[in-house]
Amino acid sequence: MDNMLEMYLYETNTLMEQLDELLIEAEKNADFTTNDVNEIFRIMHTVKGSSAMMEFSTLMEIAHHIEDLFFYIRENGMDSLDESHKTDLFNLMFQSTDALRVEVEKIENDEPLSTNIDPIINNINSFLEKISSSGNKSSDDSSAGEAASDMPVADEKAIALINQELAGCPASAMPYFIRVHFEEGSGMENLRAFMLITALREIDLQFEHYPEDVETDSSTSEAIVDNGFYVALSSSEDVEKALQVVKLQNSIHTYEVLENAASKPAEEAPAAASAQAAPSEIAASAPADTAPASAPASKAPQAAAAHTSAPVKQSLISVNLSKLDSLVAIVGEIVITESMVTSSPDLQNLKLDNFMKSARQLRKLTDDLQDIAMSLRMVPLSGTFQKMNRIVRDMKKKLNKDVRLTLVGENTEVDKTVVDSIGDPIMHIVRNSMDHGVETTAEERIAAGKDAQAEIVLSAAHTGSEVIISISDDGQGMDPDKILAKAERNGILTKPASDYSKKEILSLLMLPGFSTNEEVTEFSGRGVGMDVVKKNVEAVGGTISITSELGKGSCTTLKIPLTMAITDGMEISVGKSMFTIPIANIRQSFKPQREEVILDANGNEIIKCLDTFYPIVRIHELYNIETEITNIEDGILIWVETADKSYCLFVDELLGEQQVVVKPLSPFLGNFNIKNSGIGGCTILGDGNISLILDISNLYAATQNQY
Repeated sequence: MDNMLEMYLYETNTLMEQLDELLIEAEKNADFTTNDVNEIFRIMHTVKGSSAMMEFSTLMEIAHHIEDLFFYIRENGMDSLDESHKTDLFNLMFQSTDALRVEVEKIENDEPLSTNIDPIINNINSFLEKISSSGNKSSDDSSAGEAASDMPVADEKAIALINQELAGCPASAMPYFIRVHFEEGSGMENLRAFMLITALREIDLQFEHYPEDVETDSSTSEAIVDNGFYVALSSSEDVEKALQVVKLQNSIHTYEVLENAASKPAEEAPAAASAQAAPSEIAASAPADTAPASAPASKAPQAAAAHTSAPVKQSLISVNLSKLDSLVAIVGEIVITESMVTSSPDLQNLKLDNFMKSARQLRKLTDDLQDIAMSLRMVPLSGTFQKMNRIVRDMKKKLNKDVRLTLVGENTEVDKTVVDSIGDPIMHIVRNSMDHGVETTAEERIAAGKDAQAEIVLSAAHTGSEVIISISDDGQGMDPDKILAKAERNGILTKPASDYSKKEILSLLMLPGFSTNEEVTEFSGRGVGMDVVKKNVEAVGGTISITSELGKGSCTTLKIPLTMAITDGMEISVGKSMFTIPIANIRQSFKPQREEVILDANGNEIIKCLDTFYPIVRIHELYNIETEITNIEDGILIWVETADKSYCLFVDELLGEQQVVVKPLSPFLGNFNIKNSGIGGCTILGDGNISLILDISNLYAATQNQY
């Protein structure tokens, strides 16, 4: 059941994401296309069937009523709906998908499903009643069965093959067959066949099927994979009805329609056989996503060839994230062990040409293995970005603002763990832009010389070992004076207001509880703001910065590492201890002179870099490490920077750049507040030594707490 539940949740969530994207795009075009209607019908039919199989009655009921609605629309066409109906339909669909998503989340959290879904069901039924009573054109069934009338007849060889496979099955005497093949590697073929049976029974169809016991016998999956799943029917009209259901099923690769010549009277069989021109065993076939197999007999050879040589869809499997975590951890251990072997002190000063040749090959293979292992965890940001379309759409309605969302670089790939962690921060920033970044009215924008429609741009791009995500708007921007005044009223300034630069003022927005929104709204003003965003971004090793120009707009930039497992770092030494500084945080390293260092008003050391003074943090003093390098001119200064902090670290020497495998600290160390002391993790070096990874953001805060 656990495996079935995982597959159900995976497929349902995937379908819900597809539905959301479809609805957003259709609303932009102010209409559903025929393909849209068919796709929604298919999605709801699949959700209904799989939910019924899993006995999630609430989801099944909602999906069933939406399916009924779109069955009516499919039969009568979108032209039968006036503009007000279309608007209501979009709103109803968004409400319904929200209701479905809420129920899916309850399943994921192991919570009981809702017991009262009457409001959403009543809304769907009321809308269906409204459009059906407004003079919609009735569906025309006069052509039903026409396609089946031209159905090719299977030759004797095909019938012999089918009857052999159907040995002992009562369906073998039926005049028509539909043979279904599911997608390769889809898994649980017997349950997928059962879902098809359930769907056929819902339209009151009389049929037989083989294998017979697919619901209870999982071993039938093998027979279905080898021979296909058969549905036998008694009339061409039933075949046509069944095809309409088959085409809507998920995971069907191909289906074939066969007329059983053996079931015809003896005098008809030779004529039927002679009329059949197909030399192949299969009289007709069609991919699951194309029209039903209704080609004339003369086209049967091409159809058969299409079946035998049809391109197979890319095989995809879903893998539990914990398994990928274990794989990455093992690959990290291999990288460390390989470095230990090649750097062994026992091999120093020895001329080992063959060993070094093998070591170089091993290094290449471990690098390739590392790249492949990391790529398995990489997923595009498109899923996260597309969800923002829904946020903007809902807020446009409620705030009555005309805003368009532009997505750039949505196919940029990031580690799965990172993607899951930055969804909420991006959503919060987009909400901020919509709520109080964009002007309240179009008149304000026009008066400021802007387009009436505001624009929010969500972009992503690779830059080396990190991804830059920016959320910008062309709204009213932020007033630094207002921000500074609010911070002063709240008593959160740490120095005179006149000493704050514009960058520092904007960084105040990310302090706990800070908000420039005077009113509490549905979207902001509750005191949970950019400080939470900053914390979530830093939790995945990222940084955040804000730029803004009053009257022109604002831009929030997130710098996110591609992965948290392996990073580029600079190895440094302080006394007998070694530390790693992430390369992304380093701006410059240099040898200082004594006269360049001065003291500030509090007696702390500062140094001038590019016309700005930065504080100096001595690592040996912060961590009480014994070292002989205490004079400023004997060591090295490393100028480091995070989102809102920039300072210099004083260390003994640089040991060189190295790609390191990040190891999290043991949970029990959390009791000692290690994270807030400026230690973000550790890594094992090639010689077996442990190097602590410095958290540049928290390290400076630890320095201030010490003083």
